[in-house]
Amino acid sequence: MTLRIEIEDLAKYFGAIKAVDGVSFSVKKGEVLGFLGPNGAGKSTTMKMITGFLAPTRGTVRVCGHDVLTDPIAVKASLGYLPEGAPAYSDMTPDGFLKFIADIRGLSGADKKRAVDSAAERARIKHVMFQPIETLSKG
Repeated sequence: MTLRIEIEDLAKYFGAIKAVDGVSFSVKKGEVLGFLGPNGAGKSTTMKMITGFLAPTRGTVRVCGHDVLTDPIAVKASLGYLPEGAPAYSDMTPDGFLKFIADIRGLSGADKKRAVDSAAERARIKHVMFQPIETLSKG
């Protein structure tokens, strides 16, 4: 099975503080992975490094074979990431948000509709597409 995400010896230090230290794991196509731990354990910091929003102090992150530091555009094109505090207007709906993202990615017409419908189907949110995002469960 093809590896989709490969993390090797990932670390992030903020001065003397080790936010993440020596994390290694891989995720194969079709696998589901969750990060569990107390506040300050490094879950969000790890996700920020995987998605390219934060550079690691050391280690390697590859997504679909692309290195997050040397090929960040390909990495970001291969990922979808929705953090808990996602930047969106509180009254925006999932339909509006997905259409906004489709616009940013240059999709229009039938391609845009297919992409929005596909994303909603995969995320299992078709039943809440026109509900304000602020009212949706985060669970």
